[in-house]
Amino acid sequence: MPLFQSIIVSAIAVLILWSSVPVFALSDAYKENIYNPGQLKPIDSTLKVKMGEPAPEFTLPSLSGEPVSLKQYRGKKNVVISFVPAAWTPVCSDQWPGYNITKGLFDEQDAVLLGITVDNLPTLYSWTRQMGNLWFPVLSDFWPHGATADQFGVLRGDGMAERALFVIDKAGILRYTKVGDINRRPALEELIQALEKANR
Repeated sequence: MPLFQSIIVSAIAVLILWSSVPVFALSDAYKENIYNPGQLKPIDSTLKVKMGEPAPEFTLPSLSGEPVSLKQYRGKKNVVISFVPAAWTPVCSDQWPGYNITKGLFDEQDAVLLGITVDNLPTLYSWTRQMGNLWFPVLSDFWPHGATADQFGVLRGDGMAERALFVIDKAGILRYTKVGDINRRPALEELIQALEKANR
């Protein structure tokens, strides 16, 4: 897709995905199960990784039943890691389903998305079934608790992960790091731009 068309598609996706209105319809029963932790300290960790350096290796259990490792994508795909704080919370429950709308943008950049939380698999199973089908692997960093989040430096003092995004190129090098305000969804446009740079 030409760059101009890609920018237009990205802009439309940003408007749809990150508007103040949730991007998917939540049933009343689902809404009643969402836990609102209130306003949290925006960032409560110290990043341990740097752009231009190799990303920490990890292997985590996934909802599919198969372990997923970073190295399995080496030389094949760019990788976006989306750490979110906790299942059954408002922003997380809006952020991940929103990526379904923009799957084409990830495909264009030859990228896979890996969603990671510190929740256990049964919790993630229940939560993601309520959200609907997600196109990307959902991984549990539950045990040893938050070990992968800690490797990246995004494990908070309360045991949750930060709301963080990382772009890793096909050579396994970190090309983008973003630890954002835990209370807000991250900007999609910035992530897509980082993916475009990783593909050059």
